[in-house]
Amino acid sequence: MRWLNDELVIDIKEVSSLPLISRMRGQITIKPSGITSVEMPLTPDGAHVWRPFAPTARISVSLEAQGWQFDGHGYFDSNFGTRPLEADFRTWNWARYPTNTGATCFYDAKRRDGTTLNAAIAFEPDGTALSVAGPAATPFKRTLWALRRETRADPGTIPKQVKPMLDAPFYSRSVVQTQIDGEVVEGVHEALDLDRYASPILKPMLAVRVPRRKRWTF
Repeated sequence: MRWLNDELVIDIKEVSSLPLISRMRGQITIKPSGITSVEMPLTPDGAHVWRPFAPTARISVSLEAQGWQFDGHGYFDSNFGTRPLEADFRTWNWARYPTNTGATCFYDAKRRDGTTLNAAIAFEPDGTALSVAGPAATPFKRTLWALRRETRADPGTIPKQVKPMLDAPFYSRSVVQTQIDGEVVEGVHEALDLDRYASPILKPMLAVRVPRRKRWTF
């Protein structure tokens, strides 16, 4: 990953895991409309932090496979923490929806101590962030693994999945359609069940799906 002028360029040279082993080669370019200075603590002590670097951006994808070249809207964010997620959270639902005025992100989580995180942040194209009320969290159809999901929606609106992206026993990522303040929007939604993730049956499977390479350094 490297910055080239005002664009983040990501070169990809990977080999996928079992059961279907294949090569993935190509380049992804992200051009933010603005970079934020926002860092949102997810726990009162700041042990977990969400960092939305570029909540509104244009993205260009060019992979060496037929049909895997496209342009569209995108974003760039990351999470940081000093403790395992399952130590502080039971579940969380996160979503980022592009809007007519920028993008709106929602972070709704249940912590181990019984408290909740219910955050709604509207981002302008230049990266300016504003905390907003947002509509109530609304449950919608479970995943194939029966994972519970919810996201914000105007009263009377039931969110719906329009495209699956990843479906695992403890994690779901998909494109979801909902209505926010009268505007119908489609964006990336994720649901995470940390009770399932912490299961001694499930966690060892990650070593199979996400193999480690010898002498891998960061």
